[in-house]
Amino acid sequence: MYKFFRPIIFFLLNPEQAHHLTLKFFKAVHYIPGMGWLLRKMFCYNSPKLEREVFGIKFKNPVGLAAGFDKNGNCYNELSNLGFSFIEIGSITPTPQPGNPKPRCFRLTKDKAIINRFGINNNGVKFTVEYLKKHHPKCVIGASLSKCTASSNEDAPKDLEKSFAILYDFVDYFALNVSCPNVKNLCQLQDIGFLSEIIDRLLTLRRYYDDYRPILLKVSPDIPQEQLDEIIDLVLVSGLDGVIATNTTQSREGLKTSKEEVDAIGNGGLSGAPLFERSLERVKYIHKKTDGQLPIIAVGGIMTPEQAHQMLQAGASLVEIYSGFIYNGPGFVKDINKYLAKNL
Repeated sequence: MYKFFRPIIFFLLNPEQAHHLTLKFFKAVHYIPGMGWLLRKMFCYNSPKLEREVFGIKFKNPVGLAAGFDKNGNCYNELSNLGFSFIEIGSITPTPQPGNPKPRCFRLTKDKAIINRFGINNNGVKFTVEYLKKHHPKCVIGASLSKCTASSNEDAPKDLEKSFAILYDFVDYFALNVSCPNVKNLCQLQDIGFLSEIIDRLLTLRRYYDDYRPILLKVSPDIPQEQLDEIIDLVLVSGLDGVIATNTTQSREGLKTSKEEVDAIGNGGLSGAPLFERSLERVKYIHKKTDGQLPIIAVGGIMTPEQAHQMLQAGASLVEIYSGFIYNGPGFVKDINKYLAKNL
């Protein structure tokens, strides 16, 4: 059914409009008695073979929703009814911010890809934590954190500390988004100088809490090999809990969409099918470099159940989807889990 409606949605609405209307509609239908139960019956697939424990957290299956979909953390329970074991909300900043000017999201349907330059638009950490207080999560919740666009990189540790402290008691793990290509100079936070201070300050702050919350680092697919090696060494030495590989890419190599159309879109991070091989290689490399000691959440271009399996075989502990979810529809999570249960 989704394959029938998708071309209509894609034709009538731009990507950002489609996203907002879909979430509003999805939340609205949950006011119908029994709808949550019905969706779980339709889209959830459970098997003991899928269950796992990663960085001290139990997951009912290895499939999660990547950051950027539930930007404000106000749709996680509804989305969990589609079979996700975990949902990464955000990215979240200390104060609300509108993001970049519109239009800022574009479909490349020939490539099954998306280019976005949202600029981390969100309602701010106070909005998210108030919603979390009122709506207890029914799945594992990760919080992707970023600095405010208006803040300098020197102030990034302070921004991240603020959101970290406010959210600490209400989420299960944290992801540090220092690799978004859509905020000016944000990727510079992957430089070891900046990154060391951020990690040190958050790990120090974590010691003041009784409960343990894992902290993961999300890396770019575009950084040079030498820089990735430095980051891996820092993560291992510091005691950070894992890596998310990878964020979107600024590369436009190998696209089926015409160069003229791509150039007209302009800058932004590309996600979807063209990113898969690059993300897979990063996962393989990080797994080998760390002798499998570092948990990896694989994300980037997973468009089929077979590709999710490839990521796990390459060394990932968990996988996240985003563009694949948009192009394949709500049944995609179940398709992945059914395939994994037969092949793991």
